[in-house]
Amino acid sequence: MLKDWSPLFQAFKKTSEAKALSSFLNEEYASKTIYPPKDMIFQAFRFTNPKTLKAVIIGQDPYHNPGEAMGMSFSVPRGLDVPPSLINIYKEIENDLKVKMDFESGDLTYLATQGVLLLNAYLTVEAHKPLSHKRKEYEAFLDLTLSYIDTLNQPIVFFLWGSFARKYATKITNSNRLVLESVHPSPLSANRGGWFGLHQFSRANAYLADHGVAPIDWVNS
Repeated sequence: MLKDWSPLFQAFKKTSEAKALSSFLNEEYASKTIYPPKDMIFQAFRFTNPKTLKAVIIGQDPYHNPGEAMGMSFSVPRGLDVPPSLINIYKEIENDLKVKMDFESGDLTYLATQGVLLLNAYLTVEAHKPLSHKRKEYEAFLDLTLSYIDTLNQPIVFFLWGSFARKYATKITNSNRLVLESVHPSPLSANRGGWFGLHQFSRANAYLADHGVAPIDWVNS
C-alpha cells in the first residue's frame, strides 16, 4: 500500500532531509548491521491504507537484536520471544476487554491490516545500539507524516505512550481525533503506575463506534 501514501512520500522526497537520509542509510547498510532489513523500513505503511486509517501507535526506534525488527512499532516476528513492553500491552488488552491474548506471538500485523499504523519515530537502528539512528532527518519525516495524517477526515485514535511519544500531542490538531496518553508499557514505567487500568483499548473502540467506524479487533488469538 505504499502507493496509497504517495502524497506523503513525494512531499518528503523533495526535502533536503530525504537526500541526506538516503545517503546515510546507503552507507550504514553497506558497512554495518542495520535493522530492520532495508526493504522493511517502511513496512508499517505497506499494511495500512491512509483512507482506512483508524489508529496510530508511536514508538521510538526498532528493536536492535537479531531478527526482531520488522518495520512496525512494538511488533516482532512470530516465533521470537514477546518483548516485555508488548507483554504489558497484551496484559492490558486482556484486562480491559476481558479477552485472551496469545503471548506466544508478538506479530502485530493483524493490527496493521485493520488500520493501525505502528509507527516508529526512527525507522532504523544499528545492531545492539538503541537510538543509534536518532537523526533530524527521521524527525522531519515523522513531522511530515503527522501533518499528512492531520489532513485526513476520518476519526483517528492516537496512542501516545511515554514521554517521548506524548510530546507529539501538539502535532495533532484535527478535532476529529482521540488522543490517549499514558506512561510507556515497559516494565520499568508500567509497574510504577499509569499504564494498567486506563482502558485505552475499549475507549478507542467506543470512540470509533460512536463515529460510525468499525472497532478494532485487538485480540491476536
